[in-house]
Amino acid sequence: METIEKTMEIKDNTFARQFETTVPEGMLAVEYSFQEKKIFLTKINTPDSFQNEEKINTLLKNVLELSSEKNYRVVPIHPKIVLFFKKNPKYKELLPPGIRI
Repeated sequence: METIEKTMEIKDNTFARQFETTVPEGMLAVEYSFQEKKIFLTKINTPDSFQNEEKINTLLKNVLELSSEKNYRVVPIHPKIVLFFKKNPKYKELLPPGIRI
């Protein structure tokens, strides 16, 4: 996989079940749930009026890299995350067998 921007510090908040990072406007978060070595990415939370798609994409890339390192299969639920997979086919290897996007 390609090198990703590592300047974004991501915290895995297991209590809130979300990956978080702080941006000047507030907090970006990707909510998740686990089931049998699969991580379901269910929601993206952004500050009000936040429009920086590049920061969201960087957060998603980092979340997918973390998932890959832990050998999790990724199931995108949120429409923006599904669209991210469509635009970045190299991450499709993280999908469980039988899931097509």
